Parts: sequence; C-alpha cells; structure tokens
Amino acid sequence: MASKVYFTDFRSRTPEDSKVNKIRRLFEAAGFAEMLREDDITGVKLHFGEEGNDSYINPVFVRQVVDKIAETGAKPFLTDTNTLYYGSRHDSVGHTKTAVLHGFDFAVAGAPLIIADGLRGGNWRHVEVELKHFKRVKIAGDIEDSDSMMVLSHFKGHGMSGFGGAIKNLAMGCAAAPGKIEQHECAKPLINELCTGCGTCIQLCPVDAMILEDQMAIIDYGGCIGCNNCVDNCPEMAIDLPWDEMETFMERMVEYAYGAVKNKKGKVGYINFLMNITPDCDCLPWSDRPIVPDIGILASSDPVALDAASYDLVNQENGFENSHLHKNHQHGGDKFQGVWDEVDGRVQIQYGEAVGLGTADYELIKLP
Repeated sequence: MASKVYFTDFRSRTPEDSKVNKIRRLFEAAGFAEMLREDDITGVKLHFGEEGNDSYINPVFVRQVVDKIAETGAKPFLTDTNTLYYGSRHDSVGHTKTAVLHGFDFAVAGAPLIIADGLRGGNWRHVEVELKHFKRVKIAGDIEDSDSMMVLSHFKGHGMSGFGGAIKNLAMGCAAAPGKIEQHECAKPLINELCTGCGTCIQLCPVDAMILEDQMAIIDYGGCIGCNNCVDNCPEMAIDLPWDEMETFMERMVEYAYGAVKNKKGKVGYINFLMNITPDCDCLPWSDRPIVPDIGILASSDPVALDAASYDLVNQENGFENSHLHKNHQHGGDKFQGVWDEVDGRVQIQYGEAVGLGTADYELIKLP
C-alpha cells in the first residue's frame, strides 16, 4: 500500500501562504498531532549545521513544528548527536555553542536543546534489530528514551550516500559515536599513488592511526575510526574512499535508521525541506551553490516514502549550470548521481523497504 506524502511548494502571494503557515498546515494534514500524547517528551531531531555552514534548516521554520507539538500538550526538545569527525560539534559543549550561533536557542526555536548522546558520545542504548549487518545497534540514550520524535531533514547531496534525507538523519544522526564508527567500518579511506609523504594527514588524524613509512602515509585500520579527516584535508587528493563499499555502507546506515525508530511504535513524524539543495552534507564548514531550484516541503509518517518522493521531485527539476552538478542537468536526470557518480543513493530507499522501515510506493498529496 502506498504511503501518503504531503507536499507544499514555495509559491506565496498572501500572508496565509507564507512558509511558516505552510509548515503548520503540513503538520496538521499529516496527522502528526494524533500520534502525540499530553506530556510526551518529544525529540525534534535536527542537524544544526557545522560552523561555517549556512544551508541548515531555518530555526524560524523549526519553531512552527515546536509550537504545533506544544499545542498537543507534549514537551518538545531540540536534539542531535555529536559528530565522529573533529569539528565544531564533536562534543556537547562545542555542539551547543554552534547550534546557538546558528539560531537554535530557546528565544528563537521555542524549545530547550539537548545533545542526545551526552558530553562525549557515551550516552547510548543497545537496540536489537536482528538484520543482515547488525544484530543490535547503538542509539543515543536521550533519543531512545524519548516518547516520540519529529525528524526534520534538510534534503541535499552526500558524498558517501548520494543524498541525505530522513533515512540518513535517523541513521547517522541518532547513533552515538560508537554506532557511527560501526556504520563507517566498511568504508575507511585508502591511500593512493598521489601521496607525497607530506605528513598533513598524520598531523590531523585525531586518533593517531596514521604513520609515515618510506615517504608514504600508512593507515592503521585497527585504530582508524573512519572520520575521514584525512580525506577532507589531504592537499594532494591522495586519499580516496572505497567506492565499491558504499552500497554496504548505505545498508548499514539503513539498519541503524531502523533501530532508531524501532521502539517508537508509530510515534515518529518526518518533514523534508527541499530548499538550498546543496551537493554536500551540512557537516561541511561551508555551503556550495544549490544544484537545483528550491522545490518545497514534504511531510509523512513514512521515512522511505518521504525520501523517495523527495528524490523524484529533485530529479524533475532542471539542474543549475555553474554548480557542482557535472551531468544529468536535464529534467528527469538523476541529479545526485550527476554530482556523486560513484554512489547510487537509491540503495537507501530500496534497502529501507526491504528491512521494513517503510515503502518506496507513495501517494503525493499537494496542499493548497
């Protein structure tokens, strides 16, 4: 059976059709209020953006969801987990500072901010999943302990998973650091022949898992956590990812997404924002030019259907010239493979359906 996905575009000629009002109508149409109970502690799962990034969801938009949750008598809080890589959100102190810098404070967003996996990522719970890659997964404690959740995702490209939407927001975003390491275990970086032995990667490796041998960098895979600091900072582009492992990486992500909501029993709603559709994740400390025009906002109780509809809507657009999109600019062309041609992000949707996270079959319902 097709899952319902509600959609609103960005056309507006009256105050009633402002984006903030459209978000509130989406919340109502999707029936999110019915899944909440009075005094439910409800996590509003977000990505606050790395410092220097500016394409994360506008906190004014988040406020509309927070207010709608509060109207039900539930108790919303803003949340995310600390990053595996060593940036501005690696621990809860820096993470909170970055979130507030980006406008996610109580005065704007209307809810307290709680980093769900604790000060340094040590607050997590095992969740049994019994799937192909994992028997159990490590989900952030405050996400697992919450009664319900609203997952708000900026839909955009991603170098390892093709795109990032609701599924990835659940998978990587709800895992504590040990769970992030598990997901990356199959996709650790490789040194190629361009290495000059400059030592930059060795200096920047946060876990001292690299050494210099015969004027070439060597990775100690037993110590490597897969944070990809070396990939992002190599001046010679001498460190690659194992592209033939990305399908497995995405399957591992999906199994974590399944675990993140397994015990919520239908008490999770999802909203994807199809605007500022950049080629990269908001984890990068910059935001590149979008690859397609802004499209709209979608809501559903099914994360697989929601990402499938979002993916299709992006591909229906004509791609921007003078962007990181290097092919598939035409209407109907696969935009994310036009950016990351080594990765087919549709694996997330296909495997999500296979494990029972949701269905790829959707009915798109456009709201006035």
